[in-house]
Amino acid sequence: MYRKFTAAHIFNGFDWLPPNSVLITTADGGIVEIAERQNAGDDVEILDGILSPAFVNAHCHLELSHLKGSIAEHTGLVDFVFKIITQRQADAAAIAAAIVKAENQMLQNGTIAVGDICNTTNTIEPKKTSSLFYHNFIEVAGFVPAAAQSRFDAALQILQQFKKSTATNLQYATINPHAPYSVSPHLFNLINQYPGNSLVTMHNQETPAENEFFKTGSGDFLRLYEQLSIDISFYKSSGKSSLQTILPHLTNKQSLLLVHDVCTEKDDIKAVNQMIASGLISAAHFCLCPNANLYISNSLPNVNSLLNNQCSIVLGTDSLASNHQLSILEEMKTLQRHFPQLQTSQLLQWATTNGARALQMLQTLGSFDPGKKPGVVLITQVQGNVLTNKSTAKRII
Repeated sequence: MYRKFTAAHIFNGFDWLPPNSVLITTADGGIVEIAERQNAGDDVEILDGILSPAFVNAHCHLELSHLKGSIAEHTGLVDFVFKIITQRQADAAAIAAAIVKAENQMLQNGTIAVGDICNTTNTIEPKKTSSLFYHNFIEVAGFVPAAAQSRFDAALQILQQFKKSTATNLQYATINPHAPYSVSPHLFNLINQYPGNSLVTMHNQETPAENEFFKTGSGDFLRLYEQLSIDISFYKSSGKSSLQTILPHLTNKQSLLLVHDVCTEKDDIKAVNQMIASGLISAAHFCLCPNANLYISNSLPNVNSLLNNQCSIVLGTDSLASNHQLSILEEMKTLQRHFPQLQTSQLLQWATTNGARALQMLQTLGSFDPGKKPGVVLITQVQGNVLTNKSTAKRII
């Protein structure tokens, strides 16, 4: 049994399809073909809006969903990180219920796959039966070199808890650094050397203070280490940005997913491209989470610089501790408001094909190519093929 869909605008993951195109799928969403209306036969569902492959949320912290509304907006990153560390503990039942609720919301608002940051095993049970696809980024942090091995071993135990299950959603898992300012060179090297770590993500240059700390050894991050009672008397600044400082520790042909990128500059992108050209890393994707950036520090990344340097851009939501919802459509709308030159087709490609490629799921998700099962999303309340503040998205399949 087939399902057939048409709309005024159909985005196939790369570009707009010609007018009068019909998307034909199997009952469970497998893509059969794109046909012309006159060749599609009967029973075509005519929908009002934009049809698109389902969205990929390349960066999320599902296990923090219970913290929604608990941290005030515009605290700045240092105070936000401190509050996350000190307030994340809660009743296990409340954490579990918040995870399930947040996951259901993502499923309903058009998401099909998630790059999820995991510091605990709290999301294992809901993911076993989830309709979403996951890459589980097991996160490790430890800025004091002496703690590197113990921190890595603890992350490895979490990774093994994910992978011991036969559930597909738990098999895609890697060990990842939290951020340059929270991972020592020795810990970076342990992550770099771990076999099978073909995809590595990291919070990157989220605030000017991060680069300041690496360039001069000064700035607001000193306050974070003091608040956490971390002795950093051993630390010597590199004189370079945070990203340029840690890149030499990621040399095992990984694909990198760099998240936030608020203060990423042309020289940082050049350094990444040099790593790719030398074969030390295989690819790099820059994940934007604009609503979280506005929530935490009322700032946004330099999207124009990323575009001008031909970066692969993907989208994420961050967590409900730093966002009012986990909606990729809302991230697109925010970007469109602040960067009105962005075309809807660009935003949709970041949310679909680029995201699937970044999570190494492009073989099954991201586009309406025959044989894939990318999900189908309908975006309504649009003006032609342009998003509006009232646009909404829902999964059709």
